[in-house]
Amino acid sequence: MATFLYRLGRFAFRRRHFTALFWVALLALAGVGAAGAPAAGNTSFSIPGTEAQKAFDVLEERFPGASADGATARVVFKAPAGEKMTDADNKATVQKTVQELSGDSRVALVTDPYQGGGVSQDGTVAYASVSYKVSGMELEDSSRDALKAAAEDARDTGLTVEIGGDALQAVPETGAAEIIGIGVAAVVLVITFGSLIAAGLPLLTAIVGVGIGVASISALAATLDLGSTTSILATMIGLAVGIDYALFIVSRYRAELAEGREREEAAGRAVGTAGSAVVFAGLTVVIALVGLSVVNIPMLTKMGIAAAGTVAIAVLIALTMVPALLGYAGRRVRPAGEKSKLLGGGRDKKTGKETDKAQRPNMGTRWASFVVRRPVAVLLLGVVGLGAAAVPASSLELGLPDDGSQPTSTTQRRAYDLLSEGFGPGFNGPLVVVVDAKDSDDPQAVFQRTGDDIKGLDGVITVAPAAPNEAGDTATITVIPDSKPSSVATEDLVHDIRDAGADIKADAGADILVTGATAMNIDVSQKLNDALVPYLTLVVGLAFLLLIVVFRSILVPLKAALGFLLSVLAALGAVVAVFQWGWLSGLVGVEETGPVMSMMPIFMVGVVFGLAMDYEVFLVTRMREAFVHGENPSQAVVTGFRYSARVVTAAAVIMMAVFSGFIGSSEAMVKMIGFGLAVAVLFDAFVVRMAIVPAVLALLGKKAWWLPKWLDRVLPNVDVEGEGLRTQDDRNDKEGEDRELVRV
Repeated sequence: MATFLYRLGRFAFRRRHFTALFWVALLALAGVGAAGAPAAGNTSFSIPGTEAQKAFDVLEERFPGASADGATARVVFKAPAGEKMTDADNKATVQKTVQELSGDSRVALVTDPYQGGGVSQDGTVAYASVSYKVSGMELEDSSRDALKAAAEDARDTGLTVEIGGDALQAVPETGAAEIIGIGVAAVVLVITFGSLIAAGLPLLTAIVGVGIGVASISALAATLDLGSTTSILATMIGLAVGIDYALFIVSRYRAELAEGREREEAAGRAVGTAGSAVVFAGLTVVIALVGLSVVNIPMLTKMGIAAAGTVAIAVLIALTMVPALLGYAGRRVRPAGEKSKLLGGGRDKKTGKETDKAQRPNMGTRWASFVVRRPVAVLLLGVVGLGAAAVPASSLELGLPDDGSQPTSTTQRRAYDLLSEGFGPGFNGPLVVVVDAKDSDDPQAVFQRTGDDIKGLDGVITVAPAAPNEAGDTATITVIPDSKPSSVATEDLVHDIRDAGADIKADAGADILVTGATAMNIDVSQKLNDALVPYLTLVVGLAFLLLIVVFRSILVPLKAALGFLLSVLAALGAVVAVFQWGWLSGLVGVEETGPVMSMMPIFMVGVVFGLAMDYEVFLVTRMREAFVHGENPSQAVVTGFRYSARVVTAAAVIMMAVFSGFIGSSEAMVKMIGFGLAVAVLFDAFVVRMAIVPAVLALLGKKAWWLPKWLDRVLPNVDVEGEGLRTQDDRNDKEGEDRELVRV
């Protein structure tokens, strides 16, 4: 591995024009594809294998033209104080609004509140439901503008008018904080390298890689049904790892220059050593992201694969474009320490020797020496601290966002509150019961029995009469719970209806299926919970085997996996504390607390595991390199920190800055993921990898690098430490000595 990458690095350095042109051409090609691609189509949210999805499929088959997956809106009206919505003037305003909304060609149906039971019992609130023929993402701005204009006209008469539903769903925005995150990354790179040119290389290559990845996603969005969140997450992860991977290559290049090597040789060795770590670190991230497909949620699978593709591009760019740009930079990228006199020492320009300041142990060396002397205290402090941070995770509640989780400043949230006020909290989460009586002898009797049985259940306010299809073999029954959509009581009611449906099926042969947004949320949460253990087993198992090959050890990969579990649980605890409990919510910009996104735990497990293994590979490969070259275990730990701690710290700060930039997103899911990943990197890099890992290695000693002899013979030698390059040097030196003896 190291020898191949060494040759690749030297080739890219020598053929820099060809290499740079290749990546620029690929970026241009992806950009042209994105510019000429059709707009993304329906980004449907389907959950194969769930009862809610099965019910949606039945509705599409038995109720053609009903647009079960079409966008919906609820225009909610509230009368001024002392008036009723049934007053003549208010009634005329509502009916005029209904007529205006019906004029849009994309509207499938608008219900009149006075004919469809859309007026509250006290007469102060009314609503009109609007169903569209296309999904929220396909809905054109002209339809949204018409919806807003109709509501504004009604407001002019003195009514309070708000709009709920997904018809106003907008493409999420990340805000200016994303640019701030990149700016912080640039500052950290300048401080780390002490050079604008060296600092600019990782940023430039990362932007090129993300540009290719995101442009490709945009070009394929319509074909592969990719949503806007997919490109945002690919940007988030691709930018973070792209900067980090290039950072490690450039840092190793400068270290090789400091050893006195020629620039082409230094580039080859940087790619052969640090590049090997980049390859395996990237592989763990790709495994974790692609592994999300085992959950069998198409949206999550697409997000994972798209982000994994961007990570793969980041790896390839780090191995080829970085050495090519180093060739262009020439002497403007100086050896390590030469330009950083204020930040760690330097070299005397006259003698070329390190100054006294540079010869002093750096911060990484001093910290590692302290940990090696006090491993038990450091280990206990790290584990107890992360354990305390993980405590809130025991109260984790999962759900999917609805209008109730929107900020109170939005019209969607105000409409949600008005409906709760007028019709009860369960009105915002109606349950749709689909009665499939196609195989029943008396469908009408089945419809009647189903409605009666549901009325007898606890927690039900209203059961609408069955609405059969034209064939008369299938009907829908709308059920209004007395609890809010995200409550445990509503979840219990869904299970009660399904239990009652099982009895009906046994007696009459009809399928009773519960669907709707609330039931879909419940099914998604359950499906994700069921998939978590198999996913962990697959991803951690594959990465464990990969790390055994990299480190040729059993205990080091085991320690890496256990450390990951600590950091991800602590990060989930932080997410619960902020987004569910409301701690520091104002600082993060969380206006409304509620359940944590159903996809959050499994997505965090995948991404955080991949990123955690990044730091493990980068840090511990330096330790193993020192160990296999003759140092004792404690010295190897200190040596690894001497060369890697500063760069790993810079990489972690950069990744945290990039992820934190997405906390400013208007999309709740992106905001939560950005916060969760930033906190996870903080815990994993600075507590697990910088404290717990060296403490454990110091306690294990030589046992940390133990591998059964039979397994050592079976495993391929991937040579991450660059031992093959050192052997090649020894052979070259021996040949030089032999030639000198012959001349003598």
